[in-house]
Amino acid sequence: MKQTRAVEFGTGLFILFGILALFFLATQTTNFSYVAPDTYSVTAVFQNIGGLKVRAPVSMSGVKIGRVAAIELDPRRLEAVVTIDIDKKYNKLPRDTVASILTAGLLGEQYVGLNPGGSEKYLRNGDRIQFTQSAIILEHLIGQFLAGQSNKSPEQP
Repeated sequence: MKQTRAVEFGTGLFILFGILALFFLATQTTNFSYVAPDTYSVTAVFQNIGGLKVRAPVSMSGVKIGRVAAIELDPRRLEAVVTIDIDKKYNKLPRDTVASILTAGLLGEQYVGLNPGGSEKYLRNGDRIQFTQSAIILEHLIGQFLAGQSNKSPEQP
């Protein structure tokens, strides 16, 4: 009887650690965060965001400084409005910072990359990033390349 009780207890403990390990892996491999740091929000308007998703990383010089908080469509301008939450310790971003939608690797996830400008005034909570660069859509580039190849005559190299 004691041995079966020990086996049941060991099995239960093993299952509990397995569930905790899966939870840890799920939070580390996705963009899920259960502790929200102090942040401030700025917005940026893009003509095309490609496959950008909420909770995508925001980085500057390769360092993650925030996350995409929301993506909405401006019904008047028909452009994507991206709300970005930036960690408050990065509160010295110049007002003329450029926001670009980049891709991690050739076919990786998309994220927002920030390049600082030279302004002496800084972005504050609720500001809008004025300079943006939309996502480069691989399908559009391939289509343009193929269309350019089909327009060449056979005599041209």
